[in-house]
Amino acid sequence: MTKDDRPGEKKEITLYTDGACEPNPGPGGYGLVLLYGKVRKEASGGFRLTTNNRMEIYAAIKGLELLKEPCQVTVYSDSQYLVDAMTKDWVTNWRKKNWWRSTKQRALNVDLWEKLLALCEIHQVTFVWVRGHAGNRENERCDQLSYAALSRPDLPADDGYENKPQETEPIPMIQEGQPCRKCSTPVVKLKSRKFKFYLYCPSCHATYEIEREKLGDEEPLRLF
Repeated sequence: MTKDDRPGEKKEITLYTDGACEPNPGPGGYGLVLLYGKVRKEASGGFRLTTNNRMEIYAAIKGLELLKEPCQVTVYSDSQYLVDAMTKDWVTNWRKKNWWRSTKQRALNVDLWEKLLALCEIHQVTFVWVRGHAGNRENERCDQLSYAALSRPDLPADDGYENKPQETEPIPMIQEGQPCRKCSTPVVKLKSRKFKFYLYCPSCHATYEIEREKLGDEEPLRLF
C-alpha cells in the first residue's frame, strides 16, 4: 500500500499547465500534464478568440476538473499572473470587493476566477511558479500542447471573453449605508473640521469624498 492509498490520505497530484495566444488577443490554446505515480495524462484545447491570461487560468481549471475526488495538488505554471493572483490573495480580495480591483477598475476574467476558486475549495491546491522556456520538460510539453491546440481549425468560441458583460463604473458613493468598496462594511456620514461631509468606513477606515450624481435636469442631488 502506497502513502496515497492510505485511508483518509489525499492523493498527491502534480499538475503542469500552460496557456498561449497568438496574437494576444487572438486564437488561444491551453495544455496540461497531470502526474500521479506512474499515471500520466495530457490534455489540451483552444478557442478562436481569447487572451493568454485566460488560457493560463483555463489550463489550471481543466486540470483540476480531471480529478474525481478531493486531492492534494501542486500546480506548476510559468504564468506569474496566475500564480501571484492565487498565492498573494489577489483573487480572494477582488471577490470580497465584488470583483473590483480598485474604486474604478474591474477585475478581469471573473468567470474563470470563480471556477478556479470553487475547485480550490474542493482540492488542497498549491501554486508554484516555474520559469518558462528554461528546460523544464513538462513545462515545455505544456507549451507544445498549447500552440498545437490554438492552431487547430474550427476552434469554438470562448463565451466568457466574446460575450463578457459590459463593464460599468462603480456605483457613486453618495450616502451613508452604502457598502465600502474595500471591505463592504456600510459607510457612515463624517463631518470634517472644514464643515465638509465625507463617508467613512468604521471597519477599514477608508474615507470617501461624496461623489455628485446628476439628475435628468443636471440638478445636483441633495445628500443630507
